[in-house]
Amino acid sequence: MKKILFVLLLLAVAAGAYFYHLRTTPEYSLMQAYKALNDHDVAAFEHYVDINSITTGLVNDVTSQGAALGVLNPGGLAMTGALSLLKPQLAQAARREVKRYVETGSAEAAAAPRQLVNVSVLGLAGKVVGEGSQFKGVAYTREEGEQALVGLEFTQPRYDTTLVLEVKMRDQGSHWQATEITNTGAILQHVARMEKRRLVGGR
Repeated sequence: MKKILFVLLLLAVAAGAYFYHLRTTPEYSLMQAYKALNDHDVAAFEHYVDINSITTGLVNDVTSQGAALGVLNPGGLAMTGALSLLKPQLAQAARREVKRYVETGSAEAAAAPRQLVNVSVLGLAGKVVGEGSQFKGVAYTREEGEQALVGLEFTQPRYDTTLVLEVKMRDQGSHWQATEITNTGAILQHVARMEKRRLVGGR
């Protein structure tokens, strides 16, 4: 009887350690961010996602991709070089869009007014991810000290392919927090090439 109780105790400790380990992984924090998004909980979302850092990085990457934006965002100011002059305004608008999207769950409700420039971070994200896109899973996780890189694979039905979004995360002690999407520029270029082929092919 004592032996059985001892084994059960060991199993309980092992299970507790396993689930504690899960709670302290980058993947767990991303799952919690996704849950906060579904719950429309901005505070919880910001706990796991550094919105300021993410949107600043996105704006920097997007404004350096004029050619790709010309394909994905026709009629905007991408080809004139005006985007680089509007980074602060774009970053501020992107932060508002993301927070509003978490609050409402609606890209339309979150879209910022186009008073200065016809570019929406969520609008571009919609073109990159695409309608009907589905999350396939975590392609890889690489922890490097207090930082980690997590590759998130998702389908792109419009082009019958899959893409991997790489998220940089920072160890905050009790949890991990997403701070940057590292391959935004490469993904925009790739999607722009596929869009060109689609347009040329008339599909």
